[in-house]
Amino acid sequence: MPKSMKRKRNDATNGSPYASSKPKSSPNNIFKMNTNLGQHVLKNPGVAQAIVDKADLKQSDVVLEVGPGSGNLTVKILEKAKRVIAVELDPRMAAEVTKRVQGKPEAKRLEVLLGDVIKTELPYFDVCISNTPYQISSPLTFKLLSLPRSPRCCILTFQSEFASRLTALPGSPLYSRLSVNAQMYAHVTHILKVGRNNFKPPPQVDSSVVRLVPKNPRPRIVFEEWDRMLRVCFGRKNRTLRAAWLGSRKVLDWVEGCWRGWRAINGVIDDEGVEGGDAMEVEAARVEDVVEEEEEEEWGGIMDVDHGDGDGEDDLPDFLKQERGKAPGPTRKKKGKISELVREKVRKVLEDDTDLADRRARTLDQNDFLRLLLCFNNAEIHFN
Repeated sequence: MPKSMKRKRNDATNGSPYASSKPKSSPNNIFKMNTNLGQHVLKNPGVAQAIVDKADLKQSDVVLEVGPGSGNLTVKILEKAKRVIAVELDPRMAAEVTKRVQGKPEAKRLEVLLGDVIKTELPYFDVCISNTPYQISSPLTFKLLSLPRSPRCCILTFQSEFASRLTALPGSPLYSRLSVNAQMYAHVTHILKVGRNNFKPPPQVDSSVVRLVPKNPRPRIVFEEWDRMLRVCFGRKNRTLRAAWLGSRKVLDWVEGCWRGWRAINGVIDDEGVEGGDAMEVEAARVEDVVEEEEEEEWGGIMDVDHGDGDGEDDLPDFLKQERGKAPGPTRKKKGKISELVREKVRKVLEDDTDLADRRARTLDQNDFLRLLLCFNNAEIHFN
């Protein structure tokens, strides 16, 4: 006769009446991360310590941390800095980082601001350390560089491709308008690579840590004018500047509007007898289009590398594409001498003044672009 199976007294597999039927959850699984907000928490304490060490913090420093997450990086910053201002969009994360120091002396040195860092008016700080959500990489970078009082340095974690674009040099496949703008206002260096498995949940791509040291004093240029000129140059960075500026009727019409607007503002009437008021109205509408497009532009995450040349209207900057289908303004009905005059001014700047007509934007450095802008301004062509 077979023996009956006896239940062991302390058999945990069969359980007791007090055992829960639900699987135990991990103590670290507090809530589900919202990857749409770029929530990838840095979980490797060694990487967190390396980032803090690269910041060269002083005991008197006030540190701005963007996206503190669960506070893994925050507690290490508090060990070296005087005070930490953490800006967090998710209320759950803000509560979590507050709990990390609750009841400790560090709690008095931590200030948590709830909101969007791009829209928040930031207080003064000495150093910025950020595990940056990929969606706001570009807006955050230029917000930090445009503050009235520049920080001493910024240690920012970006998607590797974005970091490569920030640090790219002329001639590199990744060299772009972003590279020129960032390096114009800051010294940019790559300091650390971070694999995707150092984050929870892991992102789709690896990350890199970049140091930005804002230049002091800042370059004495109007950023909007500088950036609009670069937009035309990098519309297709593998095309020559001659093709970018003289090969499109849309671009020449835009340059003509800029020239007319500047002359109207300064009380100059052109040879065709165009009244200053009309020219100003046309140019104001065009500049408004540019500004609106700039505000809507965001870094969308995964980057596409530009490998080839392009032709036709699809190669135009976006703010020029927006003008398709618009009725011509009152001062654009007459092409004639004015259009030819403006075209000749552009040709002279590219061929005679700068000798850059046959160069490509991807091969030019900051000095080349500064020289180009100066010659355009000397020809009464201003892009602001």
